[in-house]
Amino acid sequence: MKEVMKLENVTKTYIMGEDIKVHALQGVTMKICDNDFAAILGPSGSGKSTLLHVMGLLDTPSTGKRYIDGIETSTMSEDEQAKIRGEKIGFVFQTFNLIPSLTALENVELPMMLKEGDGYKRKKRAADLLTQVGLGDRLDHLPGQLSGGQRQRVAIARALANNPEIILADEPTGNLDSKTGHEVLDIFKKLHKEGRTIIIITHDAYVAEQAKRMLKLMDGKVNDNNARCKK
Repeated sequence: MKEVMKLENVTKTYIMGEDIKVHALQGVTMKICDNDFAAILGPSGSGKSTLLHVMGLLDTPSTGKRYIDGIETSTMSEDEQAKIRGEKIGFVFQTFNLIPSLTALENVELPMMLKEGDGYKRKKRAADLLTQVGLGDRLDHLPGQLSGGQRQRVAIARALANNPEIILADEPTGNLDSKTGHEVLDIFKKLHKEGRTIIIITHDAYVAEQAKRMLKLMDGKVNDNNARCKK
């Protein structure tokens, strides 16, 4: 089984003012394997958002190394990181991050604009993905016409648009009631069974327990005892 993501002694320090430094990540070392289903559990203020941004190539480590598919990305330009991010990682956010003026179909189609020039193929794939998450009858609905659970399903379909290796989910059930949250977790479990690599960042122990592997984040530190990916 190959290694799809690795952090080596990664730190992230923010300069908040004169002589004020916030050490959000402190020497994080961890590995994510192909078809892993990992949860990173941590309370508020533990560094979860920073770790998400670093893992997702939305931010660069202050020190340390970050590998995606064996490629060291820490020193890449923003454009190079954006290219890998667009090809390798699909994001699901707590607040859905859908564009209000676009339909469900158009929101899912959006990430494909730069990769797929054929409009018909884009629309067909977007419709197929929405059908897979149970929204085949909501293609033309705007986000404001959908429930929270339905909006998160659209977000999951959008994350799958470019067929990424890794799905990185930030508190994906945080804005949902418990029943709807369970339904969303069932979708992630199904995606994992289909071969996807899933990483969920959460403060909810129940959510973390649904994963196959749990890592705990505290004060910007995480211990990963999974030394290597199984072959």
